[in-house]
Formats: sequence, C-alpha cells, structure tokens
Amino acid sequence: MTTAGRAVVLLSGGMDSATCLALARAGGHECHTLAIDYGQRHRAELAAAAALAAALGAASHRVVAIGIGTFGGSALTDVRVAVPEAPSPGIPVTYVPARNTVFLALALGLAEVLDADAIYAGMNAVDYSGYPDCRPEFAAAFQRLADLATRRAVEGRRIVLETPLMRLDKASIIRQGLALGVDYAATVSCYQATVDGAACGACDACRLRAAGFAAAGVDDPTRYAPRS
Repeated sequence: MTTAGRAVVLLSGGMDSATCLALARAGGHECHTLAIDYGQRHRAELAAAAALAAALGAASHRVVAIGIGTFGGSALTDVRVAVPEAPSPGIPVTYVPARNTVFLALALGLAEVLDADAIYAGMNAVDYSGYPDCRPEFAAAFQRLADLATRRAVEGRRIVLETPLMRLDKASIIRQGLALGVDYAATVSCYQATVDGAACGACDACRLRAAGFAAAGVDDPTRYAPRS
C-alpha cells in the first residue's frame, strides 16, 4: 500500500467502506471521501457516510448525484423489484449494472483534480454477493484503464487503486476495523434500511453482516427494525 499523500476513498456508509477509510487514515493518507447518490432505495447510507467521514477524520467529504438509478434493472434502484430475503443462485437482482465502473471513474476524476496518489474502494471477493464488479480481475482491469487514461499516469505518477479488503472475510474486516476505532453501529449495510437506518435483518447484506460479527466473536451493534 501507499503510505502517504492524498487518497480518495469511496464511502458508501457501509461497514466495508468505513473500514477502508480507517485503513487509509492509518496508512498516513490525507483522505477525501466520496459518496454517490445513484438513486438507491434509501438515503440512510448517505447520511451514515457523512457522519463516518467526520468521525474517521476525512479532510473533505463530497456527495455526487448521478442518474444510473433511472435505468432501473436492480432491486436497489427500482422499488418495483423486491429485495430478495433468501439466498438465490447466480448474480442477484441487487446487482446494479455498471455501478462500480461508474463510481471508480468518478473517484478517478476527483483524484486527478486533488492530485491524489490513491483511490480506496471496499470491494470484496470473499463475501461479494455474486457481483462481477467486486472481483480482483475487475480491479486489475480498472487499474490498467487508470494507467492509460490519466495525465498523472502518463507523466509517471500513476493513481493506485487500493482494495485492501478484497481477499478478507467479513470477520477479518470487522476485527481490523475495530482495532482502528471504527464504530460499526454508525454504518448502514442493509439494502432496504428504514429512513433512520434500521436494518431489515433479512437481505443478503444483513445476513453477511450478521454472520461476520458472529464469526468475529463480537456483539452485533446493528439496529434492526421490528419485523411484522
């Protein structure tokens, strides 16, 4: 990992991106966080991202609104598509087409403007829920794109895509975050959280999160909404 200079951290408000921010700060980076309003089902994760940026010492926090949610095609952006509450084979309907490609492109643009040395993203291939844009091959391909597409790289100062959680399971991520002072009670992972961030406890994200705390041997601080 790089150990100094500026970094852009993609911060969704969830546990993985919060851990990434803590790791980037621990590595000595001046961190500038970027949250994306892409038309997701709820705003709770955006509020969580702003609070986490402040709590974890980000130098700045930005929210960029983009319209990929208007395309539909995902349970996270189209309320007519139900969020599954049981595991399903293949790529789940919660996959948002091109999401990480677009997010990383925006982070890359901000990194160039800020003269940042790195982009941190919380992609994970172990508990990745079947999303093709959370694989090591995708991250490597985007790095090649960044090396070709940016003035910094052409001038010999490439922007490095850091994915420190890529090969960690949820329990390992939680242990690292706790050691770095991440308050996971302040994070929102649920695909269908309430307005105030309470989790459903049934979606893929909630199941993976709960299993991670159990495997780490620590209490789950998640607030769950009452089930009818």
